[in-house]
Amino acid sequence: MAEADHLRLDKFLCFARIVKSRRQAQALAEQGHLRVGGRRVERAHLPVRVGDVLTFAMRGSVRILKVEALPVRRGPPTEARMLYSEMPKGR
Repeated sequence: MAEADHLRLDKFLCFARIVKSRRQAQALAEQGHLRVGGRRVERAHLPVRVGDVLTFAMRGSVRILKVEALPVRRGPPTEARMLYSEMPKGR
C-alpha cells in the first residue's frame, strides 16, 4: 500500500501528541486559533502535508511547527516527536 501524501489536520495533531484528543484538535482548528502556511484554518479536516508550517497559541505561548513526516498511528512520544520540528519565533 502506498503512503498517503496528506493527513487530516486533527489526526496529525493528535497522532503527533500536540493535543490529547482529536476533539481538542478539532476545537483548536474550528475556533480559528490555528494557521497552516500562514492561512487561518477553520476546518479540522484540512489536509496537512510534509513541509507545511503550523502556527498556533498553546499554554500561553506561540508554537511554530514544521511537518517533517506523516504518521500512520498514534505512537509513543519519542516517535511522535520525530513528526515535526520546532521553528524559531520571529522569523
